[in-house]
Amino acid sequence: MKLTRLFFFFLTYLTVFLTAFSVQADDLLREARDYFSPLPEKAPARPDNPITPEKVALGKMLYFEPRLSKSWVFSCNSCHNVATAGVDMRPKSIGHRWQLGGRNSPTVLNAVFNESQFWDGRAETLEEQAKGPITNPVEMAHSEEMAVKTLSAIPAYVERFKAAFPDEQNPLTYTNAAKAIAAFEAAELRTPDAPFDQYLKGDTNALTAQQKRGLRAFMDYGCTACHSGVNLGGNGFFRFGVFNLPDEQVLPRNDKGLQDLTGDEADAYVFRTPTLRNVALTAPYFHSGAVWDLGEAVRIMAESQLGETLTNNEVADIVAFLESLTGKQPEIALPVLPIGPATMNKPDEG
Repeated sequence: MKLTRLFFFFLTYLTVFLTAFSVQADDLLREARDYFSPLPEKAPARPDNPITPEKVALGKMLYFEPRLSKSWVFSCNSCHNVATAGVDMRPKSIGHRWQLGGRNSPTVLNAVFNESQFWDGRAETLEEQAKGPITNPVEMAHSEEMAVKTLSAIPAYVERFKAAFPDEQNPLTYTNAAKAIAAFEAAELRTPDAPFDQYLKGDTNALTAQQKRGLRAFMDYGCTACHSGVNLGGNGFFRFGVFNLPDEQVLPRNDKGLQDLTGDEADAYVFRTPTLRNVALTAPYFHSGAVWDLGEAVRIMAESQLGETLTNNEVADIVAFLESLTGKQPEIALPVLPIGPATMNKPDEG
């Protein structure tokens, strides 16, 4: 009889404990859903640049096409390597005549979900962004005219543009090249099905206990003020150093961020918030590319943006949560690029 009662009490206690644990887990999930959304499995609709198989195939070729650079050395993939989480793993990227760029190259993965592109948001769309590096003298150093002339000299590209833009009388244009690249990025350079996506969809076992603690700390400290939405960033502009300016290696004082575009002193050190998706794979961090350790980056953000000093355990928990944002990486087979005639323009390194 006593054993029966003890067993009954044990079951009752266990039921209460599990129920309380379940309620707590559900509360965490409900709160997370207030701030975040899972990454869609399919590419978003793009009315101004509809995605078609022909356009994506052309954009893939152009993304890897070094002849879009003046020297025939650099392509989009040079700075945004799809084999390494959409970055080149350098503090600053190398461009034309081995010049160093001014800022760290942000990941191209899931860029379609950003509300603007570049660290200062100077491009509103993927199409605008695709145009920039080709004509930037420090990056690919080409001109619009010469880029189109180079592609036009290759018969296979002429046919590819016709297939991708069948309703246009003159399909091989610089704008259409950017549209094709953007279509490829939107269609194929996404990383769905991260553990955090599975969690947001209702699988409460998709995150470890430590990752859940990290999510709780991430929300409780207010990191969601800047990092929220489907991309956990990419959707706002904020001053780097709300409470404390980081040291000059992390925040170079000669780079004023948005102020360099607007001229407004209120925009000093204001940058577009980067996405945190796949952040565990995209070191080095910040626009300066000065920090290689994700835990150190978390500490810097807490101190500079929140005025908080985190414990070692809190840092480890938040890093564990950030690791849950690593999604399924795109497996992109290298395209075979067409060879042009011997009479076409040659590379120019000058």
